[in-house]
Amino acid sequence: MKGIFAALCLLVTSVSLSAQDLTILHFNDTHSHIDPQRSGDYKGRGGVIEQAAYIDSVRCAEGRRNVLLVHAGDFSQGTSYFTELNGDIEIDVLNALKFDVVTLGNHEFDNGIPELARRLQSLKADVVCSNYDFAATPLHKLVKPYTIIRKAGKKIGFIGLLTDIMQVVDRDIAKTLQYQDPVPVVNELAAFLKDEKDCDMVICLSHLGYDEDKDLASRTEGIDVIVGGHSHTLLHKKQVVRNLDGEDVIVVQNWKWGLNAGHLTIDF
Repeated sequence: MKGIFAALCLLVTSVSLSAQDLTILHFNDTHSHIDPQRSGDYKGRGGVIEQAAYIDSVRCAEGRRNVLLVHAGDFSQGTSYFTELNGDIEIDVLNALKFDVVTLGNHEFDNGIPELARRLQSLKADVVCSNYDFAATPLHKLVKPYTIIRKAGKKIGFIGLLTDIMQVVDRDIAKTLQYQDPVPVVNELAAFLKDEKDCDMVICLSHLGYDEDKDLASRTEGIDVIVGGHSHTLLHKKQVVRNLDGEDVIVVQNWKWGLNAGHLTIDF
């Protein structure tokens, strides 16, 4: 059975690779929810096994080289997995699911910067956060201001944004980092990625919140897609905001706890 499935996957992949569609699978605010919900209105929903099955099915159907898997932050904190195991299992999950790029949420900092750095050393995905300077911290070689990945035959640049952690993280931790206004950061980096790095698309992984994402889209230029988090907003379809140049920016966000999988298709 395993061999038959693998052969079928290869067949589907070989057909779909000729297409230039890019599929973006996106998560945010999973908050250490490794298991399905055990009670309440969402009992039985979510969990890593369900996520893995869906991700694998999309990669099989559309071709791994055409599928991006990203996380918009707060993969940490929220269940006893984090408090008892220090956030290690969350990194294991990101690696097992083969995330391509993640940004940081405020809860990634809950156990301090040195502890976050220890965990990120094991993470295989690229970590982007553009509006903080980590040069004087243990994160300086682990977190990038941008990264570039090739998918669907295109060169795709990534920017990451994090909310002002002074309001939501222990002050002794937050005071060691300086928040920067995302608008000039985005304008500078998006222009750099498109003009100097020849990126076909720029995606912003934002842990600012939905209202802030819409405002950001309207006040900047060069961003094509904002994958959001932080506000736990459930968007049933993509939202479109006009940027400073009058061009469309797609804004998406995928609720919380891994209860859903965000699925966005871009047709080049």
